[in-house]
Amino acid sequence: MQTTDWGVVVTLVELKDIQLPDSMKRAMARQAEAEREKRAKIIAAEGESLAAGELGAASDIMMAHPLALQLRNLQSLVEIGVDKNTTVVFPAPLMSTVQELGGFLAREAVAVTTPARAPSTPATSIPPAVEVAATDAAFNTAGCNGVPATRP
Repeated sequence: MQTTDWGVVVTLVELKDIQLPDSMKRAMARQAEAEREKRAKIIAAEGESLAAGELGAASDIMMAHPLALQLRNLQSLVEIGVDKNTTVVFPAPLMSTVQELGGFLAREAVAVTTPARAPSTPATSIPPAVEVAATDAAFNTAGCNGVPATRP
């Protein structure tokens, strides 16, 4: 130490009443806030990672047991239906619904063109490409009752 040459031994140094400039205080506050945000983001990311892993495991279980998804959907309906003033819009299996709608619209298009004759083939024997084409055509040219729509 530099004081030992003078015969003085320093054992403790104490600082009191330190005045920091406002700019330094603001800089320290910004640094502390950045550290808090960093920790919060890390914790949120860890939570998301754990949730993704659990969702992956749940989807694997549901793929192995197809009825598990249907049971989960029914459980969701029960949970939603607890409130008596609730309107529930519940998705149906999309592809089968699109195919059924396409078959229906194809049958309706045939019925409009030949009203005296019923369609000779069931909707399930129409190839999917034809069903989609019939669906697009029916949506673009027919009204709700199968009659071609008129533009206002």
